[in-house]
Amino acid sequence: MKKIFSTRTSENALSFSLLILRVGAGLLMLLNHGLDKIMHFAQKSPKFADPFHIGPTTSLSLLVFAEFFCAAFIILGLFTRLAAIPLIIAMGVAFFIINNGNYRGGPGGGELALLFLFIFLVILVAGPGKWSLDRFIAK
Repeated sequence: MKKIFSTRTSENALSFSLLILRVGAGLLMLLNHGLDKIMHFAQKSPKFADPFHIGPTTSLSLLVFAEFFCAAFIILGLFTRLAAIPLIIAMGVAFFIINNGNYRGGPGGGELALLFLFIFLVILVAGPGKWSLDRFIAK
């Protein structure tokens, strides 16, 4: 009973938690968002949002890079902190610009973007944990 209320944590528990967070968030981002944008790139490109006025195709390309390729790096734990930065930017744009800071769920709401923003901020600050390719490269 005493362990339930303990505030101490082990390195293994922390690394396992980061692994679950990395793989879960990365897979959800890659499969639910990035993969769809890659598969329907030609259809989405002409009418895609262009918040920075760099062109809809370029905007979509940058988002595909973040949501698919950076999410894959996060799943693997490879260049994790660097890969988190484009995702943080993408989720910040999605929440603050596209959804106007509306944190409500459902259509027109940015709840999911805000949640992903917080998750990728945690990954940026905490790093990938010891069960990652970054750890094997650093040895």
